[in-house]
Amino acid sequence: MRCKLISFLLTAKRATYAAQGDDASVPAQLPGAKQLEYREGPYFYRDIYFGMEMFTGMETVYHLDQPLWAMSYGGGVINIGDREQIRSIYAFLREALRLGSEEAPYRGPDFWKKGPFTYMNHWEGTWERFYGYEEIHLKDTKVYELRYQGGLLS
Repeated sequence: MRCKLISFLLTAKRATYAAQGDDASVPAQLPGAKQLEYREGPYFYRDIYFGMEMFTGMETVYHLDQPLWAMSYGGGVINIGDREQIRSIYAFLREALRLGSEEAPYRGPDFWKKGPFTYMNHWEGTWERFYGYEEIHLKDTKVYELRYQGGLLS
């Protein structure tokens, strides 16, 4: 089940926020939330979050309609007030999130650089139980940070 779950999780992440951002949202069950969903066979993925510049949320993977794996997260942009810069930071973030791997399917790679942006992701644990921190720098200035944790549900 491990390989199928991780493969599904990466596919779901790449098909929702990492690919489309807020445009992937379906009608939310909670007022004020953005809700992203993806289904494939017996697996179902739901990502519900609140906010934009600063945000918090939770991803859940279900197998046969039973919650199996979850990750909570919170963070956002810092030191930035310009809407265009915020959009470019989140566009870069979505690119980084599409580079997640089976070894660490939580967010993006441990390090990625493109143009003036650098993405860094530090984590501990395994897909069964983990926590981590990601950040984005614009040249030498940190402009985004996020903390996350999660794993298998019992």
